[in-house]
Amino acid sequence: MDFSTTYLGLKLSNPLMPGASPLVVDLDDVKRLEDAGAAAIVMNSLFEEQITAEQLATHEAIDAPAESFAEAVTYFPSADHYRLGPDDYLTQIRRIKEAVDIPVIGSLNGVTTGGWVKHAQAIAEAGADALELNVYYLATQPDEAGGTLEQRTLDLVRTVKDATTIPIAVKLSPFYSSLPHFAARLDEEGVDGLVVFNRFYQPDIDIDELEVERALQLSTSRELLLRLRFLAILSGHVKASLAVTGGVHTATDAVKAVMTGAHTVQLVSCLLEQGPGYLKTVREEMQRWMEAKEYESLEQMRGSMNLSRSPNPSAFERANYAHILQSWTPR
Repeated sequence: MDFSTTYLGLKLSNPLMPGASPLVVDLDDVKRLEDAGAAAIVMNSLFEEQITAEQLATHEAIDAPAESFAEAVTYFPSADHYRLGPDDYLTQIRRIKEAVDIPVIGSLNGVTTGGWVKHAQAIAEAGADALELNVYYLATQPDEAGGTLEQRTLDLVRTVKDATTIPIAVKLSPFYSSLPHFAARLDEEGVDGLVVFNRFYQPDIDIDELEVERALQLSTSRELLLRLRFLAILSGHVKASLAVTGGVHTATDAVKAVMTGAHTVQLVSCLLEQGPGYLKTVREEMQRWMEAKEYESLEQMRGSMNLSRSPNPSAFERANYAHILQSWTPR
């Protein structure tokens, strides 16, 4: 059985890889991931706030508010809290490239175009085989139109692609009024891949201390459902490779992702919980299931459950919605 796939123009032995996470900080963990069969390594995100104010022109965004509100400076972690600073990040890419024989994909998380470009070039020069743009921007002002935010991302992608030669993937959020339309516009810009979806962490409120509580919550398989829906919608309608991240914990989850159109499947929470070696378990169970179902290749399975296979996807979605609403019965 041919278990290989192509993602961002890279020929990979299988569809499974670790998503952006702290697992790349320890070189031993990286080697364990390769030994477990990881098809590629995705670096943890390098945040815009980590790069100097001179490079990113973020003085107005970070330092200036701190002059008016003393607590504002605490919104961003200090440089010491980041696992890998900008220089260390580039050094780690070089070390990983020397240590493993699989592709290494960099990851940038930021807002301003100027900051992305220079470090995208540096990541490419450090040896990364591709780059994931982790676009994170939360609109909080009523005068910020959705179209404006989309155009900001499109301009960013165009600028980074013009400044680099390595493949570019964009890590999307689900919060677009028409994600298929926006994905098509990214496709027109020549994006090589789309990652579905950025997993935003929601703050809680301490009602006694009147403070915002920040806590990392690992994903569960239930979070995969939203991603499966949009993979099914996008598959067959964009030229870019599709990757899924968030909610993949089992071989069954990975199979569902491929069936709805994913070229690659990123694992994070399950590897943080069970260690790098767990990737081998998912890979072997996935292969056994495909062989039992007599699939000859991953490509044969990919997209077999996407909406483009339906003669009327809109009707299918409405029927599914109505059916689920009517399916509940009291105990």
